Amino acid sequence: MKFTVKEIAEVIGGTVEGNPEAVVSKFSKIEQGEPEGLSFLANVKYTHYIYETKSTAVLVKKDFVPTHPVPCTLIRIEDPYLAFAKLMTFYQQKQNKVGISKHAAIAEDVKMGENIYIGDFVSIASGVVLGNNVQIYPNCYIGENVTIGDNTTLFPGVKIHHGCVIGNNCNFYAGAIIGSDGFGFAPQSDHQYMKIPQLGNVVIEDNVDVGANTCIDRSTMGSTIIHKGVKLCNFIQIAHNC
Repeated sequence: MKFTVKEIAEVIGGTVEGNPEAVVSKFSKIEQGEPEGLSFLANVKYTHYIYETKSTAVLVKKDFVPTHPVPCTLIRIEDPYLAFAKLMTFYQQKQNKVGISKHAAIAEDVKMGENIYIGDFVSIASGVVLGNNVQIYPNCYIGENVTIGDNTTLFPGVKIHHGCVIGNNCNFYAGAIIGSDGFGFAPQSDHQYMKIPQLGNVVIEDNVDVGANTCIDRSTMGSTIIHKGVKLCNFIQIAHNC
């Protein structure tokens, strides 16, 4: 990452106050600013840091009025926090990997889009369909007939069980498990329990984030559904048929 302040302002639609040719090469907290660092100021309780930060540039609100001289270049924008998040996302996308590890086990009939990354010791079963720009990090498992949409990332150790449908622009963080059996048991007259087969699947729509070690169980019949835009943190259990 190495951009001028002017280039950054053009990407997010901001206006520059200071040196437009100053170079930025990293992201920094405003209170821990570094030369060539880019920071943001969105919370008023951090305002005092802008007068002492060593960051090269800081995103600020359009109506920000400094009460002392500032040592950095300002980029004025409507929402500094959101703009900073967009820049970090843009940077992350630039770092996306491409290529298939020789240590991955991939069924012959798997269909893949463009710019795919598949890491070491990934296992992909028969009938899987992968969209464009899918990123699958090491030690992931994708079961039979799973479909994964464009721009979706599976971080290390994610498991997607058979028949599940994953949308576009989703992120699954380390250890997430999608489509494991729902907890279904039928009581019997001898006080034992019969396991009820879970014959459904999990459908995850677009723009969903699933945190590390979160589990989403497949339905008994039909689908467990996570709708568009849902954000789940770590260690969450979504039961079958939800």
